[in-house]
Amino acid sequence: MNSTNRSTAAELPGTAQAMVTVDDIWTDDRIALENDKDALRQSVIDHFGRTLGRDIDHAAAHFLYKAVALSVRDRMMERWLATRQAVESGVQRHTCYLSMEYLMGRALRNAVHNLDLQDELGKALEELGLTLEQTEQLEADAGLGNGGLGRLAACFLDSCASLALPVTGYGLRYRYGMFRQSIDKGFQIERPDSWLSEGHVWELERPELSCRVRFGGRVDLITELNGNIIHRWVDTDDVRAVPFDVPVPGHDNGIVNTLRLWNSSATDEFNLHEFNAGGYTEAVAAKNAAENITMVLYPNDASENGKVLRLRQQYFLVSASLQDALRIWLLHNDGFQGFADAHCFQLNDTHPSLAVAELMRLLVDDHRLSWDEAWSITTRVMAYTNHTLLPEALECWSLDMIGALLPRPTEIIQEINRRFLEEVEQAMPGQLQQHAEMSIVSFDAQPVVRMAHLAIVGSFSINGVAALHSKLLKEGLFANFNRLWPTRFNNKTNGVTQRRWLAYCNPGMKSLLDSTLGESWTGRMELLEQLVPLADEQALQARWREVRNRNKLALARLVAERTGIEVSADMLFDVQVKRMHEYKRQLLCTLHAVHVYLDLLDGQDHVPRLVLIAGKAAPGYYMAKSIIKLINNVASVINGDKRTTDRLKLVFLPDYNVSAMEVICPAADLSEQVSTAGKEASGTGNMKFMMNGAVTIGTLDGANVEILEAVGSENFFQFGLSVDQVDGVRQGYAPSRIIAGDARLTRIFEAFDSGLFDAGEAELVRGVIDAARSPHDAWLTVADLPDYLDSQQQVEAAWQDTAGWTRKSIMNTACSARFSTDRTMQDYNRDIWRLQPIELPDRETI
Repeated sequence: MNSTNRSTAAELPGTAQAMVTVDDIWTDDRIALENDKDALRQSVIDHFGRTLGRDIDHAAAHFLYKAVALSVRDRMMERWLATRQAVESGVQRHTCYLSMEYLMGRALRNAVHNLDLQDELGKALEELGLTLEQTEQLEADAGLGNGGLGRLAACFLDSCASLALPVTGYGLRYRYGMFRQSIDKGFQIERPDSWLSEGHVWELERPELSCRVRFGGRVDLITELNGNIIHRWVDTDDVRAVPFDVPVPGHDNGIVNTLRLWNSSATDEFNLHEFNAGGYTEAVAAKNAAENITMVLYPNDASENGKVLRLRQQYFLVSASLQDALRIWLLHNDGFQGFADAHCFQLNDTHPSLAVAELMRLLVDDHRLSWDEAWSITTRVMAYTNHTLLPEALECWSLDMIGALLPRPTEIIQEINRRFLEEVEQAMPGQLQQHAEMSIVSFDAQPVVRMAHLAIVGSFSINGVAALHSKLLKEGLFANFNRLWPTRFNNKTNGVTQRRWLAYCNPGMKSLLDSTLGESWTGRMELLEQLVPLADEQALQARWREVRNRNKLALARLVAERTGIEVSADMLFDVQVKRMHEYKRQLLCTLHAVHVYLDLLDGQDHVPRLVLIAGKAAPGYYMAKSIIKLINNVASVINGDKRTTDRLKLVFLPDYNVSAMEVICPAADLSEQVSTAGKEASGTGNMKFMMNGAVTIGTLDGANVEILEAVGSENFFQFGLSVDQVDGVRQGYAPSRIIAGDARLTRIFEAFDSGLFDAGEAELVRGVIDAARSPHDAWLTVADLPDYLDSQQQVEAAWQDTAGWTRKSIMNTACSARFSTDRTMQDYNRDIWRLQPIELPDRETI
């Protein structure tokens, strides 16, 4: 900021010669904020009284949190500005990460940890009669995501900042996040998550950087004097996109990257003419329609209105983000020479796929590049990450619907597809079936736009998120594209950030690791491997069990608070927490709980066990919601039976979110990763549990394969069909024969048929059970159930060897380094982004 370009100068009174510039005034006399206890305490007091205007005797608790958060935010503002200036200078290559979700969780403790303020701030708050732990509990989880995709994006941003990589996240500022979940008589009840009701102290509104996003209208063709035909998108319903910036601090390196979230608003607040005429509702109709775009995270798309709103959200994100990137570039450059060398746009799944068509529209229509020039840029800057192997999860939009909402981008998509099919014909002449399968626009009677195909055709890099997932993409789902462009496909195994998912959420373990390995392990995860030769040491094992026991007591308290169910920390904590979906097979865990329960009633012995399940079902996903009801029915019977109450508990923990996971994953003994082989792309919960010392029971699916490879079969309970076996079993699959041939399965299903778990909802419960017994069950639950029960017996035998189980736990943590997003981001950067780390000037020169 010691700029030599002085934009404004003024003479001081009485001094004809002395000239003082605006830059002089604003930079020379700044007083740096200190990070000691006294300075932090005074900052909190000042913000509480002066910024917020509160008095301690009458203020609501959240104002205390805001004062603390503002004090922490102050200490990153200078570096945030410097980082943003470095990233936006146009000098170095920059990645824009486009994602519809960012499941950030609470920000205060993460910022405190990354800025290394925990000790001094803790002391400051103690002098004010507060604790850091109490204060952070007052923060609402940022409701910007609903599952692994959004949490992965948050981990990515943390690692990018900690590695000093110039990466800006772009997303949407949803007013209402993923719904709040409660359970009423076993049923999921959805309530709005108004996470912004008390404001968001971490964000900065940037109205001066707003832009317009177009919808509707029509396309006119205009012939210029030179004969060129241009397309003009006119009579549109425009929406204003307003950016809100959220800081993403790196760990102890001074870097503060940005997450830019777009808020939708009307271009005009209301129609004054309509208002004056008495049409009050009509006067604000446009404003309400505009604000609806970012009102709710991922609206239920079971209805046509839901589909249109979701499509509006996706286009709103990509259009605003790309306009922003072009604006920043043109501040420092004339034209687009060098733009592709300076940018990468990483598409997080299919949701931002419209970025391919929108960048073409902006370059061709607004900036008047030729098609070939624009396509050359687009295909050199777009990179696509696929997150699913489920064909039904690959978004397809009706061509009629997308054409009505986005007429000009739709024309561009059709032109991209026409040219692409010409290329396919040259590479695969006469192979009409392959042409139809690869086309961006389907050949159906009612054609759809295949968003994954649009992303693939427009990207220079396509990656899966686990080795098995990437292999299956190339050999199955996208085999034709891989034949055409084999060098475009690559693998980038996911990870999680150890800063939040070990150091932050598991402070007892952090302290143990610090004293054993030194404090630098949080930035050098490979140091955890030094635990391997220590895994049998009695002293380390004793401390390890002590830390884990404290974590289990904390989880037991959370369970009691949310459900009223008391559990003992001496139990085996058997945990499956993730989005509710049939392929993730929460039903499998529940059937095992029924098996243990029936065994106990028959007098057979089992180790005391808590089976904990948590997750939200999409509002329109009937079967997933039915599974939640079934779990709660079974739990009600098991937990209400005094004969088994000390030996078995089944708990469905409501309202699963990031903050809940931060309590759950340090306490889990057994990590359930039981999806049908070939259905889970990667999984990240499996990595969080492993990192914190849980032992996995899992199928050979997603990143489980790599976890098994890392930790060894002696520290992993493997069961179930492999991907290759799954296809074979589906031929002539007869679950009734499997059930009849295994007494354990016969007894489980007879218990359901007897009505033991109906709780007045026989039709619903039987619907779930009958689906599992159907020969058309795509998830092969019954096929894997016998092997799963056998594997659970092995778990029980291992659990009774305390030293042996502790060794398994230590080995899982010791072998988790490869599942850090620091490694993931380094892989992305080496093979796709090719970024140089940000270098900031010394503090004195900023």
